[in-house]
Amino acid sequence: MLQACFCLHKRFLIRFGIGRTPEALGKVINMLKILYEDEQILVVWKPAGTESQESRGFGRDMVSEIRKHIHSQFPEKGIPYVGVIHRLDKPVSGLLVYAKTQKAAAALSKQTVERRMKKKYLAVLCGKPVDNVDNFVDYLLKRGRENRSCIVDKGITGAKRAELSFRILESQVLEPYGELSLAEITLQTGRHHQIRVQMAGHGLPLWGDQKYNTASSYGWNLPATSASDSVHLSAASAENGIHLPASNAGLALSAWHLAFTHPVIGKQMVFEKLPEEGIFQRFGYCINIEVQAFQ
Repeated sequence: MLQACFCLHKRFLIRFGIGRTPEALGKVINMLKILYEDEQILVVWKPAGTESQESRGFGRDMVSEIRKHIHSQFPEKGIPYVGVIHRLDKPVSGLLVYAKTQKAAAALSKQTVERRMKKKYLAVLCGKPVDNVDNFVDYLLKRGRENRSCIVDKGITGAKRAELSFRILESQVLEPYGELSLAEITLQTGRHHQIRVQMAGHGLPLWGDQKYNTASSYGWNLPATSASDSVHLSAASAENGIHLPASNAGLALSAWHLAFTHPVIGKQMVFEKLPEEGIFQRFGYCINIEVQAFQ
């Protein structure tokens, strides 16, 4: 077994089997943070506020940035192929792998469907759960027109089972907002806004989530689970003289761990990068990780 311990100030960690680290590692090109690149794949860090796939508007998106990067290397080959394998919501930061060939895209997509691609998230929760390690199972219903999901009873038409597990890494009291907890979250299913909906539904809304807990987006520790409750409590906080920070507080959710099998050479690849933005800076946490040595 390999054991690593690293703290918030570390830029990122990559594990690529045992041995020499790949040469294309940790480049920043035209605002694009590339953790790894070869002829088949490209692993990048998506900043919060950027679309994972091509944007329909004028906003920045990862596919366009990657396409520009590849085209600058090989302009004679025309418009480069960029395969989207998985996505992160626009306000979420984190690690993403993109395919540079259709063969790689097919192999990586298969891993995603078969749930062999592993991802872990870090989130700052408003509040502290009773148990430091727990598992939530709910049924979620997506409301397409509102771009929201909600927890419903199992028998509701269209409801889908949602499961996640989490462990609390650190908790601290941040005045005047109350107790905040840093959690590592692993999804057993992949539903629309799943982490945000389930944690809010269990009284642990994410810091900065303006969709599922309006008042918590200002950093206030609230157990509210509906938009109407959140708005009411946000107004109540002002009446009670509770100081709220700026309304542009970022969503404290980041995909920090990504593991998959290389689509061509067959090696297991593990990438990890700790978020450094926003409220994450308040946590001087250190994560102990045990990783099986890949042969």
